[in-house]
Amino acid sequence: MARSPKTQAPGATEDRAPSRNIRGLEALWPFLRPYRGLLVAACLALILTAGVSLTLPLAVRRVIDNFRGGNDALLNQYFVAALAIAALLAVGTGLRYALVTRLGERVVADIRKAVFDRVIGMSPSFYEKIMTGEVLSRITTDTTLIQSVVGSSASIALRNILLFLGGMVLMLATSPKLTGLVLLLVPLVIVPIMTLGRRLRRISRENQDWIAASSGSASESLSAVQTVQAFTHETLSRSQFAEVTEVSYAVSLRRIRTRALMTVIVIFLVFSGIVGVLWIGANDVRGGTMSDGALVQFVIYAVMVAGAVAALSEIWGELQRAAGATERLVELLDSRDTVNDPAAPATLPEPVRGAIAFEDVNFAYASRREVPALNGVSFEINPGETVAFVGPSGAGKTTIIQMILRFYDPDSGRILLDGIPLDSLSRDSFRKHVALVPQDPVIFATSARDNIRFGRPDATDAEVEEAARAAAAHEFIMGLSQGYDSPLGERGVMLSGGQKQRIAIARAILRDAPVLLLDEATSALDAESERAVQQAVDELSKDRTTLIVAHRLATVKKADRIIVMEGGEIVASGTHDALVAEGGLYARLARLQFTDGIAAE
Repeated sequence: MARSPKTQAPGATEDRAPSRNIRGLEALWPFLRPYRGLLVAACLALILTAGVSLTLPLAVRRVIDNFRGGNDALLNQYFVAALAIAALLAVGTGLRYALVTRLGERVVADIRKAVFDRVIGMSPSFYEKIMTGEVLSRITTDTTLIQSVVGSSASIALRNILLFLGGMVLMLATSPKLTGLVLLLVPLVIVPIMTLGRRLRRISRENQDWIAASSGSASESLSAVQTVQAFTHETLSRSQFAEVTEVSYAVSLRRIRTRALMTVIVIFLVFSGIVGVLWIGANDVRGGTMSDGALVQFVIYAVMVAGAVAALSEIWGELQRAAGATERLVELLDSRDTVNDPAAPATLPEPVRGAIAFEDVNFAYASRREVPALNGVSFEINPGETVAFVGPSGAGKTTIIQMILRFYDPDSGRILLDGIPLDSLSRDSFRKHVALVPQDPVIFATSARDNIRFGRPDATDAEVEEAARAAAAHEFIMGLSQGYDSPLGERGVMLSGGQKQRIAIARAILRDAPVLLLDEATSALDAESERAVQQAVDELSKDRTTLIVAHRLATVKKADRIIVMEGGEIVASGTHDALVAEGGLYARLARLQFTDGIAAE
């Protein structure tokens, strides 16, 4: 379940070179571009506040230099000017906060939607390589980091850059001598920022990977909590989750130590330099080469510059982490799917008849390429025909269903619907003509009505109830606390296995599609419910192409044709009676299920 912390960081790949800067944030521009007006307004407010901040020391200098001049009116004007500057600074700062925060919220919302839009359409092979919990971590945790940067850190960084540059220019205008001494300190400050910043960038990325692994481990265990508890696996699950979480914590400590060290070095160097420069400036004042106000003005600018550098060293770490988060999200957005729609999709002829053909189809799952799931499979199913696929577990029956839905593409061969190859159609265009009842029915944490309506969102309440009756689900739904409006809980925790399957069957009935796929659709039903549902399925399949995957042969005896599979190949085909008379695998399975020979076996 959880990945061992002894391996490389989750989400890391051997061929990915670690980024040494924050250029990963460039990937945010497509999301910022639609809000250029808001971005420009935020930048103007930022420039205003930075400019106002830089004018304040000028007012302070005038006050100090004229403090002993005896001109009360002029002194009062300077104090009023200082108060006006403070008011303008307050308004500008509030405006900047409102604009950049709104921009951050909007951009992050767009990123979350874009990532979800991308991953919700990825084929199942994508999820063979990454845990859903890790995807969710990227959508939540990583976007939160980006929100912090776009909505706060970036504007603060830009403001401090302006204060740094403006402060340096005004320091130079105030005292070139003292400014030259300050500039000698710049390389001493920049070197640790760049050196430790690169290390911080790598550690931050690793930290986010382990946070994602922790989320993936928790998601996997919690989604199967009943199985975990039934097999008394709680202690081991706790241990596995704790192990991954502790590794994440250990990596975060390395990040904290690195960032703390960078902050200590930068602040010490900056303020030590300021103290030295002040000592020299104080001597200049005593020597009469510099006024009191000029020294105070220089000190204020020096503190501004030092504070800007210190803030930038802090924010640099945040930008590094956000760059890593952006890279991880871009990986999802840029993920290549093994199944894609054609650039110019063909069009299915209307109405869709439901003729299905496999032509020498070969396929193996990416996770086990050495074992073919389908090996040279060919067959044709006529419109309205009911065909059952039977065989031992692992024979390739469910793979047939997945290939018809184009969850996977064949390694070779073709699959056609009404004579049109599936890979020449857009997936939405043909999937809307297919209804599926999976072996593991999926129940959403909504009402019974909404779960059934999932098959056709525009269906009326009467149509929903009619489908439920046909699936023998109406009676137990009415027995729920709120009837059709009763919430079914996450993954249908409020229902039994058989009830879940009946909801799934009702959903497929409501879809009213020309192709019906039943993957062990009645396996969890009791005898009475199975009989009722079987009657509904028989009635439903009369005018539809129906494919049935089943282990229980009693559910497929009435099929127009039965295809027997073993080891990914078709080994026999015919009606129930013909296959029993023929002998072979099907006859052996029938003997096991329909005769007293079960005991002998």
